[in-house]
Amino acid sequence: MNKRKEIINYLIFGVLTTAVNIISFWIQDHYFDMDYRVATTTAWVLSVLFAFVTNKLYVFNSKQSDFHSVIKEFMSFLFFRLLSYLLDLFTMIILVEIFLADSLFAKIIANVLVVIFNYFASKFIIFKPSKGVMEK
Repeated sequence: MNKRKEIINYLIFGVLTTAVNIISFWIQDHYFDMDYRVATTTAWVLSVLFAFVTNKLYVFNSKQSDFHSVIKEFMSFLFFRLLSYLLDLFTMIILVEIFLADSLFAKIIANVLVVIFNYFASKFIIFKPSKGVMEK
């Protein structure tokens, strides 16, 4: 896949993943008055599931389809998403509790950092083509 199309697809699905994350966070924060840390966590779970499927199928076009390979990709994806979750939560705590920022504003800033981190983790570690699989 050419690099331009990959980046465009990543941006499109990244925006959609971010929308899943921010909208689910906002609904929980605004309508259910959940603690922002709990809302951040549940929004993360929803967005990770969405992101794995879209990144695997539409962004990085992973050809791995046997059960073992998919589980390996998912576990690697989950590991790096856990790291990005910590980045998200840490950023939220700093912005909300130390800088007294609005929680939605903090969520948007945190997501910018997370998107950048996730792209590099997915591109170079999780969905990199196997040595035996040629990229088109």
